[in-house]
Amino acid sequence: MKLLCIGRNYVAHARELGNEVPAEPLMFFKPESSIIRSGEPIVLPHESSRVEYEGEIAVILGSRLRHASEEEAARAVRAVAALNDVTARDLQKTDGQWTRAKGFDTFCPIGEPSEDVGPLDQLEVVTRVNGEERQRGHTSQLAFSIPFLLAYASRVMTLEPGDIVATGTPAGVGPLAPGDVVEVEVVGRSRVSNPVVEG
Repeated sequence: MKLLCIGRNYVAHARELGNEVPAEPLMFFKPESSIIRSGEPIVLPHESSRVEYEGEIAVILGSRLRHASEEEAARAVRAVAALNDVTARDLQKTDGQWTRAKGFDTFCPIGEPSEDVGPLDQLEVVTRVNGEERQRGHTSQLAFSIPFLLAYASRVMTLEPGDIVATGTPAGVGPLAPGDVVEVEVVGRSRVSNPVVEG
């Protein structure tokens, strides 16, 4: 199973971090060992002084994609799920590449997948910290649509059934502290909620 993520795919989020939307999708991986389920704690590592939430819509593939068209890619989506691309922001800035910043154990909470996918351009994601809304984004706001992302990725690597693709986070990212509870919801479909603890 691959856990493929897309960076800077909402214009407002790219700008809030002082970046531009890339000319092509910016891809990176999170390790499978970073995955946790709802209710399990996000553990803040000692190596970082600023860990942030990033609520995202993830899609799970149901069929193999290789050099796929956007139409084929859209048909391959089996389910959607809420995903929190937890990020050590300070390490992301200093390392130059993102493996450590995004790869700690517990840094990828994922909600139960929903096979009620619906139109891929009509999905909405909301992030709440301690019950307060911090992020809200809609797939109509993506710089690169979900079918485009999947088709693009399939020209680089074969995507297999069960692979997870996280499609980017909207503006409003912010820090997490011990005692917080962070919740990401794909509205009407999937939700993941996790307490935050010190490592």
